[in-house]
Amino acid sequence: MKHTNSIVPPAVVVLISGRGSNLQALLSDPAHGSLYRVVAVVSNQSSAGGLQIAQDHGIAIRCVEHRQFADRSAFEAAMTLVIDEFSPQLVVLAGFMRILTAGFVQHYAGRLVNIHPSLLPAFPGLNTHERALQAGVALHGATVHFVTPELDHGPIIAQAAVLVRPQDNPQYLGERVLVREHQLLPACVAAFCQNALQVDGMRVRWLVSSPPVFIEEK
Repeated sequence: MKHTNSIVPPAVVVLISGRGSNLQALLSDPAHGSLYRVVAVVSNQSSAGGLQIAQDHGIAIRCVEHRQFADRSAFEAAMTLVIDEFSPQLVVLAGFMRILTAGFVQHYAGRLVNIHPSLLPAFPGLNTHERALQAGVALHGATVHFVTPELDHGPIIAQAAVLVRPQDNPQYLGERVLVREHQLLPACVAAFCQNALQVDGMRVRWLVSSPPVFIEEK
């Protein structure tokens, strides 16, 4: 009998707090989905819709409710145990709505990435679409970056942009940004899992190709 060697794609654990639309994008991306394996989805909310998405794909789910812990350190210790159960090469924050301590971030240093709905360093934190409209910017978008202890700060892997239109409101602008998020995140995760990223200070170099450019057409 002839045997063939198959390369197992790197394992990825995804952290979510809500509906899981970026998780769905990771699981269904036709161009990049074969380059990584989502082995578990972990949420701090038992009501998170993304847990059902994971179940529908036969992916392990875990829930670590932050409200059940006395403090942030205890919560993160429990999270770490759950995540490390799956020995991931990469941990992805895909709508995970908890501020992380330096200790947690350092435990996963170099293998923890986040997607944020703005063109960082502009508009870190919450309510990014409202703030972008209030600021009168011409471009808005999303960023995938390596996580550092500073909130929404860290070497930028890639970004995606949309034009801000006169008729935009926060909801409409956010929906258009989300379309770009769903393209951006799988491409960045795949690049990491192919060892195609090199961090040089605050810059990330793409070794195999140029960073993907997802810019909304007029």
